Amino acid sequence: MIASDVDGTLLGPSESLTARTIATVRRAIDAGVPFVLASGRPPRWIAPVAKPLELTGYAVCANGAVLYDCGREEVVAVHGLLQPELLHDIAHALDKALPGCRLAAERVGTGADHDMRNFVIEPDYHNPWGDGEGRTGPRAEVLGHPAIKLLVSHRGMSSDEMADAVNALFDRDVDVTYSSSGGLVELSAHGITKATGLADVAERLDVAPEQVIAFGDMPNDVEMLRWAGHGVAMENGHRAVLAVADEVTGPAGDDGVAQVLERWF
Repeated sequence: MIASDVDGTLLGPSESLTARTIATVRRAIDAGVPFVLASGRPPRWIAPVAKPLELTGYAVCANGAVLYDCGREEVVAVHGLLQPELLHDIAHALDKALPGCRLAAERVGTGADHDMRNFVIEPDYHNPWGDGEGRTGPRAEVLGHPAIKLLVSHRGMSSDEMADAVNALFDRDVDVTYSSSGGLVELSAHGITKATGLADVAERLDVAPEQVIAFGDMPNDVEMLRWAGHGVAMENGHRAVLAVADEVTGPAGDDGVAQVLERWF
């Protein structure tokens, strides 16, 4: 089985799939090897990547919290919801540790939820991938329903700085990671990672971890690369990913995933 992160791994600076990567992935699929997207993205952001690759199998979304069927465009399983009581406790602690932070909650329904109703943001929440997405509401609305992720933004800090501060607050209730350096961290239920999501897929497909090659570039990929039989980091990846990788390939902009897969396909 092949597992790959999306942003910064399959997609380079152009934020689009290259012809070389598309052709290589399709050859792998034609050879009978499952190709699984493993992303921090919610289900609604999967189709623009899955469709050009002609993926009809599973995608691990929201850093492992959601298992999504690309072909049927529906959620298969949800793991590790953050309940409102815990979300309120987290928010209270965050206000003291990160004054000025803003919160957003990612929820999930039964489908791709293209109408955006499941992404709720506070006013002045900052999205490093571009503002304009999400339904704005008061903090009570953001925290008032179970969520698969709580996102924390701060315009005056890097993601590294934020992660250090937040990790000092929570060590058992939630896990902290990030997939952008632009002042955004993501909080998920403790123990829920891309690795646990891929383990679910591998069990469904009767694939052993040692039969999996995984690609990633950011801290939310670390557990996935550790779990897989062969973990590959992108050359321009975060130092935490480079430290656990079995191999380093070229950057996403130079088709780093394809460079490795072309050995076999």
